[in-house]
Amino acid sequence: MKTIIETTHAPKPVGPYSQAVKVGQFLFCSGQIAIDPKTNQVLKGTVQEQAKLVMQNIAAVLNEAGCGFEKVIKTTIFLKKMDDFASVNEVYGTFFKQPYPARSTIEVSALPKGVDVEIEVTAVI
Repeated sequence: MKTIIETTHAPKPVGPYSQAVKVGQFLFCSGQIAIDPKTNQVLKGTVQEQAKLVMQNIAAVLNEAGCGFEKVIKTTIFLKKMDDFASVNEVYGTFFKQPYPARSTIEVSALPKGVDVEIEVTAVI
């Protein structure tokens, strides 16, 4: 049985998907991009500013599900330019403490709404 997780403190989905889905002890969070949930506008700042807003949006979804970053077991980061890896990594690292989750980072040709970074997470509740 799956439970849909939704919060107004994270952006509304930009397509036919849920912010997160809980199945058993697992929470699967859809990729978040740099959209301000208050205005529903894309942040066109630096990749670090975008990454911070993405992580804040993820935090809001996790919070709605009753957990936090300490419960995240896997993340995937999508970057338009792998040259941004260090900048995004710096921001990303401020949201996690050891033991860190498993992670993949992938360079892609484009991301929704023209953003530079998208991050998805899987957590155990």
